[in-house]
Amino acid sequence: MRRWSLLLTVAGCLPTLLAAQVRGVPVMVSGVTVGTTLGVDVGVANHDAGGSTTLGASISSGFGPIALSGMVSRGAPFDGADAVWGQAVGVGVRLYGGPFVPFRVMMQSGVGFWSRGVVDHLHVPVALGVSATIPNPAFAIRPWLAPRVSYQRQSFQGEGTSDTHVAMSGGIDLAFIGGLVVRAAYDREFVDGASPGVFSAGFSYGLGRH
Repeated sequence: MRRWSLLLTVAGCLPTLLAAQVRGVPVMVSGVTVGTTLGVDVGVANHDAGGSTTLGASISSGFGPIALSGMVSRGAPFDGADAVWGQAVGVGVRLYGGPFVPFRVMMQSGVGFWSRGVVDHLHVPVALGVSATIPNPAFAIRPWLAPRVSYQRQSFQGEGTSDTHVAMSGGIDLAFIGGLVVRAAYDREFVDGASPGVFSAGFSYGLGRH
């Protein structure tokens, strides 16, 4: 009985435990790149998402229309709590567009995992993203938008609760010559009785051709 009481308490806090692909950072679906890309982002959650700050790091490798990525994050699930590590892996597929096409359509999915005490959290997002490239003499402007379906599960000693809902992320990348990208993104989950969201700012550096 104590096991289920703890699990139900955690499930009741779902709006404050916003889990993007990696915990605390928006699900980013800005495009599939060729080569290896390293990234660092800082996520700031609103009150309904815990009100905490998270630091995330990522690496991705693109092979033609497919990109594989790995991510880690470190931050508190809510303000005042101890920081936890989050891990995630993802795969993205470019469905339309390419280096010389300014409009792109992508599909992206992944698995994110993090634990707090004896409770494990799993997140599986499936997103469809669209992006455009606006040329500029100094840098390219790449706005993107990605609606998704998010599956989340909280488990304790093999027993758990799960939830599936709609979410949305979007952002703007400023891509400079040489592979540097400065980016900002926002992630919002649509759940009853709350408006959990996370804003992030960061940069990435591509070691290969975009």
